[in-house]
Amino acid sequence: MKTGMIYLLLMITFCSLQSQSCEELMQTVKNSGYGQTFNSNITSNAISKVTFYDVSVNYQTLYFAIVCFKKEYGFGCNEYLYQVAFNTRSQYSFSYMNSAGKAFWNYIHPHRDNLGCAPDIN
Repeated sequence: MKTGMIYLLLMITFCSLQSQSCEELMQTVKNSGYGQTFNSNITSNAISKVTFYDVSVNYQTLYFAIVCFKKEYGFGCNEYLYQVAFNTRSQYSFSYMNSAGKAFWNYIHPHRDNLGCAPDIN
């Protein structure tokens, strides 16, 4: 119940940014300040890097992760935005070197529905 109330409060606070598309929202998050990036090791098949951002909106801090998924063919990656919990960065940072994919599934993927900007992966 407490988590639901916090989520509702954050969504109301974030309402003005929600009217933006996922691309616009991602750009707003990127422009909001410094992001901390965790690069995956070269053997990672899916995730190139994850960058975490803390964004202040109306005296509230919101937490985001931009996940860069490797393209199937060629170089580069596709970025997707997730709104995550305050402790997601620390949880991810402790386990991503062992397996960026497992760290993603355990700590970031559960937040896939918060913004509706995540890819449909199973």
